[in-house]
Formats: sequence, C-alpha cells, structure tokens
Amino acid sequence: MSVQYQITGSAATEIAASIESGVRSGDLAPGRTLPPVRKLAADLGVAPGTVASAYRRLRERGVVETGGRAGTFVRQRSAFTPTGTLKVPSGVLDLVSGEPDPALLPDLASLLPRVEVSPGNYRDGGPCPDLLDLARDRFAADGVRGDLTVTSGALDAFERGLAARLEPGDTVAVEEPTWSNGRDLLLSAGYQVAPVAIDGDGPLPDELDAALAAGAKAFILTSRGQNPTGAAVSAERAAALREVLARRPGVFVIEDDHWAELSQVPLHFVADAAERWMFVRSVSKPYGPNLRCALVAADPETKARIQGRMQIGHGWVSRILQHFVIAAWTDEAVEAQVAHAGRVYAERQGALREALAAHGIDVWGRSGLNVWVPVADETAAVVALRDAGYAVAPGRAYSFHGHQGIRVSTSRLDPKLAAAVADAVAQASGPAAPPI
Repeated sequence: MSVQYQITGSAATEIAASIESGVRSGDLAPGRTLPPVRKLAADLGVAPGTVASAYRRLRERGVVETGGRAGTFVRQRSAFTPTGTLKVPSGVLDLVSGEPDPALLPDLASLLPRVEVSPGNYRDGGPCPDLLDLARDRFAADGVRGDLTVTSGALDAFERGLAARLEPGDTVAVEEPTWSNGRDLLLSAGYQVAPVAIDGDGPLPDELDAALAAGAKAFILTSRGQNPTGAAVSAERAAALREVLARRPGVFVIEDDHWAELSQVPLHFVADAAERWMFVRSVSKPYGPNLRCALVAADPETKARIQGRMQIGHGWVSRILQHFVIAAWTDEAVEAQVAHAGRVYAERQGALREALAAHGIDVWGRSGLNVWVPVADETAAVVALRDAGYAVAPGRAYSFHGHQGIRVSTSRLDPKLAAAVADAVAQASGPAAPPI
C-alpha cells in the first residue's frame, strides 16, 4: 500500500470512511490490496472485529472486494473510484471501448425542426403520451405487453425497479460474465450478487434455478447483444427460463433489451413469466448515448411504484429528450440509417467470429458490439495485443469467478482487419479453454 496514505480510525465507521476517502482521492488506487485484518487492527490499536466490520461495510457498498488468498482490495470500479476518459495509445486500434460507432449514429440535429422545445411546466410533466403510444406498438410487435413509463436510461430503470421491489442486502442473480456497469451499480447500492453462468443462448436454466433456490430475490438478464459476450437468448432457452421462473413466485425479473432496433435476431421474451417484472429498452445504442431515455414495460404495481417515486423526486425525463425519440422513431431516413447500422455491426462481429473460428477459437457473439475470448492469462494477453497494436479489455471486470478472458469490441472494426486481429488474438490467448 502507498506510503503516502495511512488508514485511520478507531471505530468501524471511521475506518471505512478513511478507506473510502483514500479511494475517492485516488490515493488508494483500483486493485490496491488493503492490509490484512489483523495487521491493520494492530496498527490502529483496535480489535480485529472492528476492522472486519469496516471491510464488510465497504464490500456491501461495492468499494472493495475479497479475493480469497488475494485478500481485500479496492474494486476496479466503484461509486467512489475516480474515472476519466479512456485513452488508447497512438497507433493502437481501439477494440476496447465497446461504444456505438459515431459514424453509424443518426444526426440528431436534423430532427430538431420536428422536436417540441417549449419550456413546459411542472403540471404537465411525465411520460409523453405520444411516445408511450409508439412504444406500445413497438413492444407489442415483439410480444411485450405491460404498463409503460420512461426512465433516464437503462441503469436508471434498473436502480428504480430494484428499489421498488428489494431491500439493500437482498441478492440479485446476474449473468456470468456480466455487464460490469450493472454489477457495479448493484454493489454500490448494497445488493448482494449471485452469478448465473451463460452460454451463447443466454443464462443456463439450472444455474438460474440454483441461484433462486439459494435465495436470490431478483434476476437480471440481457435479451440480445449481451455485454461482454454478444450472446442472445434463443427461443428454446427462453422457454426453459420461463419454466424456471414460473416455479419461483415472488422473484422480480428485469430484462434488458438495449440492442433492440439494431438486432438481426428476434426477441424471445422472458420477463413476464414472473408476476413481478420489468422490460427495459434504452435508445442509446441506436440513436446515441446522449439521448438518455429508456422505455419500460412492467407489471402494473412495479410501474406505479417506479413512476410514483420519480414524481416526488426529480419528476420526469426531459420532455425535449422524449420528443427527440418520437422524432427518431417516426423519421423514415433515421429508421433506414438504424437498420443499416444494425447490418454493419453484425457484419463486423461476424467477420471476427469467423476469423477466430479459423484458429479453433469459438466465441458466442451473434449480436451486439463485443465478443468474449477465453485466454490462459488475460493480463499477458492484453499486454501482447497492445504490443501488437490492438487495445482490448481484460475480463476481470466482467467475471465473478476470475475466469480468464478478454472482451474484444467490434463496434468500429473494419471487417478487412478481422483476420489480422484474429491472428494476434490467437497468438496472445494461449492454450484453448472452455468459455466458462
């Protein structure tokens, strides 16, 4: 640990606050190992149980994690970890960011003449009826029916839905490997997480059943474009998951369909197999991250709790943003551009998938912006690929069990470069290993 930062405190709350302060300031950097419980207790002149309690508080808030023999260390990302713009070295191809290609996003400025930008008033705030009508038709075309509302993006919907149905300390079952932003949100909000292994067709039913039997009160799954693997729930898998959920009354299910308009594979709806459910479709991937809107379908009680709590808090999602979504959804040119983007993303991901298969490396990605490649040593693989001119993401941020892997983003990958990237990945990945 850095000699520049000394943990202080005589009570668990004070020790936890001191560590949190160090994380917030950057003096305790992500990955930094904290002193063993007994050593820190001796240094501070307190009982080991006091330090153990402080560490437990920090784990519950998602600031630190425990890795067995590796001890307790600062999480790679928490609500208090300083973050900045991702910088890829000059001359290195960005296969790490996992964001939509700006060249494939619609020009929102072209929609401005059709967007209502009046100041509005507090009395008429809330979801725009015209937007809800459009969403209702779009959802119904995919077999999704429920009460509708609008949130400020997918993570906002997750947080509000879980707060409406769970208590801090409750366990949420999530995919393994999983979307790191969602997992970090859960930990920072005080929830416990239970991993559910997946394959290319989505979460494994037996794994989900085991997690629910062990006490998980909620389950979050991704319909299509799963991050980091690119998996998509198949019809057969959806049916099996629905059977599991039907046997577990009271479980709250959140289904994330962020890849909707861009997807080249159909939706196989799962969430409404539960009595308490929420289906979330954000617009950030097809229309741009600055359009912070998500359409939500849910059972009547969940929808009422989410919208009611919003009304006495920040009120509603900006009507201007909602009108931008209306304009985008009703513009034929934008619709054609989004359809084109979906085909391009599929071509880019497919090119890398096929190039990796030529090396005997099977990956699951059939939708979305990423593929997941199992490796023998992810740190060595990331460094080797960087030296070869490619920036990829290490798998640690996405895995609960420490499975070695790398996430390769295909969002901006020229298909002509897929073979060269696959060659470099094959050389860097080491002996083949099962995906999970």
